[in-house]
Amino acid sequence: MRTLKWNYEKNLLEMIDQRLLPVEFKIVEFDTYQAVAQSITDMVVRGAPAIGGAAGFGLAVAAFQSSASTVDELHHDLKEAAAFLGKARPTAVNLAWALDRVLKTVAPVKGSVEELRQAVLAEAQRIADEDVEINKRMARHGAELIADGDTIIHHCNTGALATVDWGTALGVIRTAHTQGKSIHVLVDETRPRLQGARLTAWELEQYGIPYDIISDNAAGHFLHTGQVQKVFFGADRVAANGDVANKIGTYMLALAAHDNGIPAYSVVPVSTIDLTLATGEEIPIEEREEAEVLALTLKGQKTSPAGASARNPAFDVTPHRLITGIVTENGVVYPPFGENLPKAVNRA
Repeated sequence: MRTLKWNYEKNLLEMIDQRLLPVEFKIVEFDTYQAVAQSITDMVVRGAPAIGGAAGFGLAVAAFQSSASTVDELHHDLKEAAAFLGKARPTAVNLAWALDRVLKTVAPVKGSVEELRQAVLAEAQRIADEDVEINKRMARHGAELIADGDTIIHHCNTGALATVDWGTALGVIRTAHTQGKSIHVLVDETRPRLQGARLTAWELEQYGIPYDIISDNAAGHFLHTGQVQKVFFGADRVAANGDVANKIGTYMLALAAHDNGIPAYSVVPVSTIDLTLATGEEIPIEEREEAEVLALTLKGQKTSPAGASARNPAFDVTPHRLITGIVTENGVVYPPFGENLPKAVNRA
């Protein structure tokens, strides 16, 4: 099923609780936009495209939650909800993109309150449906980069769980597999929340794709010893010059790939490309609570002293010079990114 979907009988949002995987598969329901925002912050849902989809449906939840008696009142409530949802996580540009898109689309609606509710829901559903189609288009472009017999390092989770369905970088790998290519995936654990070990490995199990989980700091070894042919990862925001903000550890992985002459590709929908930011230095980097690092255990024992403190940036910025190409639904974009990324966006 989809990572998130609208329940048309109850008029609420349903999502897979990704915090529980791979131990438990659970669908949770959300009937307030405040709860949707908290789900994004708490990573019930994560991944830039999925966050965008959740944001769009979050406004639909707000529309049905509102007690407004006039269209103007409901427009006001929607703007308040968008402002609240927009603060849930700072790095993924798809969050603000989806909220802005829904508000702009429904702004001209001046009929009844119910008509406005339905217009919000229709646009949120459109964003979700488009995401699936966009992912499959990206996957077809990206799969052309994978040869039969390739071993691929993949960082974090970029599969169906990170999107509405199918996936970005993992969607590329999934498509190459369905094309009959014999591939093997080395899955970075992706500390500290272990999205690779918990989520990517779980997805690969569902697809029947061979894989091995590796610790994040083992990637350089496999690259240096010639055991890897490609590196794939997603992105939560791409600056105009091609700098990529992605899950923490991507920068080190891209450095090791570059040093060993291994191509590294970022796979993103054009909605993740933020042409308003000149470079990655302008991308806000979320720093999460230290407990995510300090709560790690080994054989039931804590891995850090009782009085330890920690730093926990959720993302890092990979300079464009380390990236071979950026796969979008409009094709693979190659350097110079400053010249070619706007062309890809404008073709959307």
